[in-house]
Amino acid sequence: MKPLIPLVLGAVLLHTPLLLAEELPAPIKAIEAKGVRILGNFDAPGGLHGYAAQYQGRAMALYLTADGQHVLIGTLLDAKGDDLSQAPLDKLVYAPMAKEWWGKMEQSTWIADGKADAPRIIYLFSDANCPYCNLFWEQARPWVTSGKVQLRHIMVGIIREDSAAKAAAMLASKNPEKTLEQHEKAGKSSGLKPLSKIPDDIGNKLAANLALMEEMGQSATPSIFYLDKAGKLQQQQGAPQPELLGEILGPR
Repeated sequence: MKPLIPLVLGAVLLHTPLLLAEELPAPIKAIEAKGVRILGNFDAPGGLHGYAAQYQGRAMALYLTADGQHVLIGTLLDAKGDDLSQAPLDKLVYAPMAKEWWGKMEQSTWIADGKADAPRIIYLFSDANCPYCNLFWEQARPWVTSGKVQLRHIMVGIIREDSAAKAAAMLASKNPEKTLEQHEKAGKSSGLKPLSKIPDDIGNKLAANLALMEEMGQSATPSIFYLDKAGKLQQQQGAPQPELLGEILGPR
């Protein structure tokens, strides 16, 4: 288990010319030109000025030096070893990012596993050919069958050539929830047959799911997202170790 998109970078000193800019100092503009989103600024010690940024789904802290001509990228620690970057990143990057991504997952194409009124919702990017997705499905049974958790499988096709066609077969079935249940329950013995031709509308939905997965910086399944006790979005890559199930799925 790990918190949503943690990032610890070694400090890198970038030398850029001091140019006039209306919105941002030149070194920060140079970083922005590389595809980095600047989301806000914050005070920093030692004559530095901090900027909170996001790149490829990851948060990063930028520190403009006092001369305005250089920028440091990374985690700033004080003499006690305390992380001075985390609090501004939580406020300016993680919190709005979590809200945005939770909303995007909610609006994506997913298959429900569990009661609609379950008090705990967990999203996971899932591939029909993924053995670890199947393992997590098995791990979650006590919470799902008791009505405490609903898993929402955001279907993608990335593992094998027929993964997308199998996901399409689930989505095209008369009862996707039942089809998913039968497939996961059967495991390696599943008789789910891939569609010979994926309808355009379903193909578009699967493409949108994959684009969202990539936007969120994920490249493997299952990628599991849940809210912790503090309401912060957390991520688990792969089937979790048994001792982490309670934190992810909540109390039994």
